[in-house]
Amino acid sequence: MEKIYGLIDAPFTPFHEDGSINLAPIPLYAAMLQKNGLKGVFINGSSGEGYMLTVEERKQLAEAWMKAVADLPHPKDFKVIVHVGSCCVRDAQQLATHAQQIGAWGIGAMAPPFPKIGRVEELAQYCEEIAQAAPTLPFYFYHIPAFNGAFLPMVKLLEAVDGRIPNFAGIKYTFESIYEYNQCRLYGGGKYDMLHGQDETILPSLAMGGAQGGIGGTTNYNGRCLTGILEAWKAGDLEKARELQNYAQEVINVICHFRGNIVGGKRIMKLMGLDLGPNRTPFQNITPDEETKLRQELEAIDFFNRCNVL
Repeated sequence: MEKIYGLIDAPFTPFHEDGSINLAPIPLYAAMLQKNGLKGVFINGSSGEGYMLTVEERKQLAEAWMKAVADLPHPKDFKVIVHVGSCCVRDAQQLATHAQQIGAWGIGAMAPPFPKIGRVEELAQYCEEIAQAAPTLPFYFYHIPAFNGAFLPMVKLLEAVDGRIPNFAGIKYTFESIYEYNQCRLYGGGKYDMLHGQDETILPSLAMGGAQGGIGGTTNYNGRCLTGILEAWKAGDLEKARELQNYAQEVINVICHFRGNIVGGKRIMKLMGLDLGPNRTPFQNITPDEETKLRQELEAIDFFNRCNVL
């Protein structure tokens, strides 16, 4: 099964001020990401507020992204992976089948926030039932236990799905244990694709042999920096890679002052010139005063001379 090399972006979902989805910015959004070195998108995930969208909205977004990518200069070099996870497995299966029908490159699913999954076998069955609905597409489990409480051993998950889910491609690993990430990467002689999911730790993962492919949220606005880490490492320029990784952490420090990537990061897109609208309830949107402070903090680290360009 093909492995991903380079960084995939987890885009925000554009909304109108009334809270309805806004498909209009997606062509420019896709072109901007490709221009800045990203290799695809993982849509309707946590950055995209996927669990706060209806099934129909998620389908509309998937179709809009597929259309936008088809119009890019190099569409074959830009993958569309659709997050299809849901608290309702039947909805997840419907979304998976839809992703296959519209020609998406792959699908993924995080563990549902309710009911909380507490056993590896429960998670394996959840993944199996979803993956079966799109048997021709690579399926990735999205490991982000901070969102759903599924603090389960991922090596054990790989053991449980090995030989059981034919299209299980790997894991989008968004957790703090670089040790476990690397153990998963080494499992079965590197059988599964371990996509690095923490933008703040790309460099140490590269040093252990991982992070050849990844999915990030801050790549929306800081992709030039993050792809630069991979390029510097490949060129053997460790000092440059360190500088870029440290700068990426400076940007993350800023968004942590403004309710993280989903809220603060989405507002950064507006400050860059791509207004993607508000967040959905219950997220607390950035106030005008906070937006001013956000701009000031970004200016203090020279962000607007280093960020993605439209």
